[in-house]
Amino acid sequence: MSSFEYKMVIAVRNDLKLSKGKTAAQVAHAAVNCAFASKKKSPKWFDSWYGEGQKKVVVKLDGKEALFEVKSRADAAGVVNSVITDAGHTEVPAGTITCIGIGPAPEDVLEKITGDLKLM
Repeated sequence: MSSFEYKMVIAVRNDLKLSKGKTAAQVAHAAVNCAFASKKKSPKWFDSWYGEGQKKVVVKLDGKEALFEVKSRADAAGVVNSVITDAGHTEVPAGTITCIGIGPAPEDVLEKITGDLKLM
């Protein structure tokens, strides 16, 4: 088994009770947004993460306030992040904030930002 030094974390609002399919789509939006942003803003971290196999972890948050607390920690640490807002075509109203992607970044950096969150 290989060792990962870099990862991406996607934190999903658990209070919305999204279906599995909707959750997967929102997580995918966050991962794609973060990957593109990271390639531009943090190319060394992106290249290392990509070369290792693009480790991603999905965790849950209790609500919008918790999501913005995580965003604040990511911003303070200088880590790329992307808040996902739904278009409102299916399960939730337009403009609903569903999740946040953080990274890719070194695991020890992300641990300080999302280490208190439980896996989905």
